[in-house]
Amino acid sequence: MYLPVPSQPDCISAWLKAVRLVDAETGHHAHNVIIDVEDPTARASMSDPAVAAVSQFLADHDKKPVETVANTIFPAGLYTRYGAPAFFDRFREDVLPKVRRSEDWSGYYFERMMHLPQVEGDPINQLWEIVGRLRNPNVRALNKFELSIFDAARDVNDSPYGGQCLSFASLKLVGKPDARRLTMTAFYRNHFYIEKLLGNLIGLGRLLKFLAVEGRVEMGSLTIVSTHAEIDMAKWTRDDFLELVRTADQANAEVLAAV
Repeated sequence: MYLPVPSQPDCISAWLKAVRLVDAETGHHAHNVIIDVEDPTARASMSDPAVAAVSQFLADHDKKPVETVANTIFPAGLYTRYGAPAFFDRFREDVLPKVRRSEDWSGYYFERMMHLPQVEGDPINQLWEIVGRLRNPNVRALNKFELSIFDAARDVNDSPYGGQCLSFASLKLVGKPDARRLTMTAFYRNHFYIEKLLGNLIGLGRLLKFLAVEGRVEMGSLTIVSTHAEIDMAKWTRDDFLELVRTADQANAEVLAAV
């Protein structure tokens, strides 16, 4: 069973379409929802009225705004300020001590991407390793760029909830040899479409852009597979949710009409 979402040009359009389709399913949830975004960096900022509307809704209901959710996947401001690879050290030394919840989970997916522990030896910076392979002319495989977030040693426990939801991402080089594009497919074990999806889409888009720029290739599309998706209603009413969708949809229509 799966629920395909027609490919969308940007993250906010993908969010609106996916939310509507999942909401229409029995129980307002679905399995194996497939979302594809042609340009995940387009309209991916708080300056976009539709994105701002979603972010304000979350903040008004004591949830993390869109930018904060996106930063758990990729700290764009830190990268802009310090560049790579210096921003990895800045994140490890300046950010992690402030946000770490426990030794197992800081709440930042970026931590696991750039600091994956091994049984022996130093932790692996998976992101910089991918960049190195993208730059290496001797690496001819187009499907050799995997990114693990789920860690059985830390994540398999008796807790009924919590922990990581983004489990894995697979990156591929596609297109003709002289015009390779880097694409990403990310897998979520569980996905809150109101509280998390838009920030996740924007954060993953920024991560994909970073890998493409540093790897010296063009950026391609982003695909997300939500193995379980739900219209989460823990902090708001059904009327609140419907009003959010109407507000974001109207803002989105106004942006598109002005183009």
